[in-house]
Amino acid sequence: MYDYLIVGAGLFGSTFAHEMTKLGKKCLVIDRRQHIGGNIYCEKVNGINVHKYGAHIFHTSNKKIWEYVNQFAEFNNYVNSPIANYHGELYNMPFNMNTFTKLWGVVTPKEAMEKIESQKSILNGKEPQNLEEQAISLVGEDIYRKLVKEYTEKQWGRDCKELPAFIIKRLPVRFTFNNNYFNDPYQGIPIGGYNVIIEKMLEGSDVKLGVDYLKEKDKYDSMAKKVLFTGMIDEYFNYNLGNLEYRTLRFENEVLEDVDNYQGVAVMNFTSHEQEYTRIIEHKHFEFNDCKGTVITKEYPSAWKLGDEAYYPVNDDRNSNLYKEYEELAKKEKNVLFGGRLGQYKYYDMDKVIDAALDMVEKEKANI
Repeated sequence: MYDYLIVGAGLFGSTFAHEMTKLGKKCLVIDRRQHIGGNIYCEKVNGINVHKYGAHIFHTSNKKIWEYVNQFAEFNNYVNSPIANYHGELYNMPFNMNTFTKLWGVVTPKEAMEKIESQKSILNGKEPQNLEEQAISLVGEDIYRKLVKEYTEKQWGRDCKELPAFIIKRLPVRFTFNNNYFNDPYQGIPIGGYNVIIEKMLEGSDVKLGVDYLKEKDKYDSMAKKVLFTGMIDEYFNYNLGNLEYRTLRFENEVLEDVDNYQGVAVMNFTSHEQEYTRIIEHKHFEFNDCKGTVITKEYPSAWKLGDEAYYPVNDDRNSNLYKEYEELAKKEKNVLFGGRLGQYKYYDMDKVIDAALDMVEKEKANI
């Protein structure tokens, strides 16, 4: 008999398992996939750690979380400085003085601010009603048209006028020549890839892979006193209230043995409809790897359908309200906890995943 059955060997489930094991609790961790790590799993290809489910760059402003994750791996000093490609025109991201100088020929921050302010005037000071108006209110029309509009439409599969304003509450805009995408003081990639972290977190737990919990629910429920479910909350309840919406991703990998440096940057966003994919990841640049050849991944977003991997929750009013109904059902489940991006229908950065898992651990301690 286990104290906890943890459904999902991703970052949330693994953090919870690690902490509970330290407290002397016996944990069984199961996962539908054939590997641990969830979406941060890395696959070694020709000496390169490939981020199998898209780019994952650890960043946080929370010193406690940074120190926590550093106990499992040493981090390099990778700084996320993506490039935006619009019909072959290359622009620095986040939007900064390098972007503004190339776009408008401005030289000073004052000139850049004035340019953005003049372009925002198209809204006549009205409250933004959709994503398009919200973006223009933040960065002006030129940046919106070239670097936001079509990229966002590919990402969400809808016209920007049909998307709610709150999706882009803020866009990183800097009136300096700093290309660091994140403002967080702590940032990097674990040396050796994210698997190093998950493997250490799961030491002391029993792990079974290739297991579909919901198909054998009674069997696995009988093996533990309590369950932590990190899968899709609506799937747990057999979509009884209807299904929540998600966006999914398709990844197209290419191993280029005769090319040592394909694009010169780890992340390049393609911001027009000219390409169906939203970005190309060149994985070796995450770890300053100088081995021969390279591996690139093209990322294609699409609408989720039953049976697909769910990546991003669609947090509009309809889905937020439906999630609240599922959340009420979840509260009535005896000895079942729901956590993580899918279990809580919430977009989480990695540091927030760890923080939320540790918060759940603290609540569990009160019941022990």
